[in-house]
Amino acid sequence: MPFLGLLYFVNYLDRVNIGFAGPNGMNAELGLTATAFGFASGVFFLGYLVLEVPSNLALHRFGARRWMARIMITWGIVATVMAFVPNPTTLIVLRFLLGVAEAGFFPGIILYLTYWFPASQRAKAVALFMAAIPVSSAIGSTVSSLLIAHGGGVFGLSGWRFMFLVEGVPAILLAVVTWFYLTDRPEKAKWLTAEERTWLSNELETERKATEAEHHWPLRKALTHPRILGLAFVYFGIAYGLYALGFFLPTIISGFSQQFGSKLTTTQAGLVNAIPYAVGAVVMVLWARHGDRTGERKWHVALPMLLGGIAIPVALYLGNPYAAMVAVTVCAVGVCAALPTFWALPSNFLSGAAAAGGIALINSLGNISGFAAPYVTGWLRDLTGSQRSGLWVVGACMIAGAIVALFLGAKPKKTAFLEGSAEGS
Repeated sequence: MPFLGLLYFVNYLDRVNIGFAGPNGMNAELGLTATAFGFASGVFFLGYLVLEVPSNLALHRFGARRWMARIMITWGIVATVMAFVPNPTTLIVLRFLLGVAEAGFFPGIILYLTYWFPASQRAKAVALFMAAIPVSSAIGSTVSSLLIAHGGGVFGLSGWRFMFLVEGVPAILLAVVTWFYLTDRPEKAKWLTAEERTWLSNELETERKATEAEHHWPLRKALTHPRILGLAFVYFGIAYGLYALGFFLPTIISGFSQQFGSKLTTTQAGLVNAIPYAVGAVVMVLWARHGDRTGERKWHVALPMLLGGIAIPVALYLGNPYAAMVAVTVCAVGVCAALPTFWALPSNFLSGAAAAGGIALINSLGNISGFAAPYVTGWLRDLTGSQRSGLWVVGACMIAGAIVALFLGAKPKKTAFLEGSAEGS
């Protein structure tokens, strides 16, 4: 789990570090408006969308060790080349290619965890893995800010270019480690005793058969059923909040000087940016453990979404930067708390190839928010001259997702509207 967390730390940092580059020299050097910056940030997810499902099916077929190493070395190369981008068009092309390269990484790990953890421990396992998001945003914001502040002139590069260069290389190095270190399935784990391998394999196989007996979902159904689309909408709402914060929180904090008269250096702004995610990381793990202990899933997804959705648009209406940061932190906590329990939902009724395809489709469609959030937020900023309208959209998306989560429930029921007449046959 620590190794998987490290991989996602590097992955997520390479995905969102453009948010630190933008207000710290990149936008000015390349001549990017807020709309263009939002488009460049979000176009990553269009490439991501195209190859998500086939990539996850490939992982299911070829094994996590080989497929994850392949993903990482390609994304590392593209992330490193970002340091030498000459103009906005090339930036957009490279961000698109970064999405293509990374496609399948996150849903692949979610699928991989179902090979190792029984359902009763899955939300906690996902939380330990996904804690890399707030940790990456907390530590990564500080590291990125330091690289930008002190890397200017190294190799003749601007600070933001030096940051891209340094943060792209670890993915390439970790790809090699992944090839030799990662174990595909429990039955291949030489670091377990024979008794442990047998017990865990039998436990997971028994659970898989029980899931298939109760919910027979072949791959085709997992790729076409309205319930999957509903879950994708819920994830859209969570991810909308996540990416709006990830890409624009540094810009919001840099705007405190104009709004409240606060003067922050680049390094200080990075430390302030870390606060919401540091709190979110702790709450994420504790909330997921509570969900596993109680077995309740529906409200463990919807309640933090409602809380975060209400908090975020309030942030910029508060009278001082401290109150605004409290509201932003509450939103970050809501996003972080909802994420791991959400990913325990698909495995309640999907297994095998259906799980590979269904999880990838949910992630792929939900991550359309990764394009929509920065683009819409940037467009509304240019249109209105304020961040407020964009953050109202963030709140609305999170609340709408929470309502759909409550409607869907934890797993399919034969009498549920979304199951239709075919479910009873």
